[in-house]
Amino acid sequence: MAAPGQNLAVVVHRAGDLRLENHPIPEPGPNGDRVAIEPGVPREMDEFCKTGRYNLSPTIFFCATPPDNGNLCRYYKHSASYCYKLPDNVTFEEGALIEPLSVGIHACKRAGVTLGSKVFVSGSGPIGLVNVLVAKMMGAAAVVITDLSASRLQKAKEVGADFTIQVKNETPQEVASKVESLLGCMPEITVECTGVQACIQAGIYATRSGGTLVLVGLGPEMVTVPIVNAAVREVDIRGIFRYCNTWPVAIALLASKRINVKPLVTHRFPLEKALEAFETTKRGEGVKVMLKCDPSDHSP
Repeated sequence: MAAPGQNLAVVVHRAGDLRLENHPIPEPGPNGDRVAIEPGVPREMDEFCKTGRYNLSPTIFFCATPPDNGNLCRYYKHSASYCYKLPDNVTFEEGALIEPLSVGIHACKRAGVTLGSKVFVSGSGPIGLVNVLVAKMMGAAAVVITDLSASRLQKAKEVGADFTIQVKNETPQEVASKVESLLGCMPEITVECTGVQACIQAGIYATRSGGTLVLVGLGPEMVTVPIVNAAVREVDIRGIFRYCNTWPVAIALLASKRINVKPLVTHRFPLEKALEAFETTKRGEGVKVMLKCDPSDHSP
């Protein structure tokens, strides 16, 4: 337990070496509020910032990117410009989930999801699930999602997926064929959330000619994909890097109850049990594991 006046924090020293340490309490400026923080803050007003794509700025500071220790701590100081006030009907837990939700918002906007879209989401982890939530909210008529895990696919059904495919030993072409069979057509949009080479291949084969594949998951720098198949069918391949201009949208969606992120949280731990929380995630249990940094916060 942290002593009074101490700031208990989780610090990564190297891969597999997490430690609980006491750090000094940072001094905030005047006028604090209940807020959700956007972790990426550009240090300079460069051309990317001027055009609204500040997430691409090479000057960006990002919380928890070394050498920064991140904000798994009792107290954390952050740029006021990237702190967003939470309405009274949005909980801190929902506020913490704005970060992954923002990935879904940015990906679905880049993909062009709109009324009536048929969407294929590859990977039913937390990022795949938020893409299901956002795609359905933006008007997708049908969403099919794939994963290796039956329990994660069940969670996808709970948050709005219309169809699920548990992938076993199928080839990428066979996965694409199953997607088409379930939707009744090839999807206009594929959102790839795993970064796995075979899944990227399946995403290309599955996407309708003239459609869009968005690469969200990050795997190896070099992968082998059927790029000519995509090229001759005019399948647009787009990347995303984190998010930008999404926090106000996400807060509005949560406040209006248009999106419910609460089912994503399957485990909760106090900050003192952070190492246990990370081991739970490492074992592949649950979906989102929430750390409670405020010792007085006992609400779900």
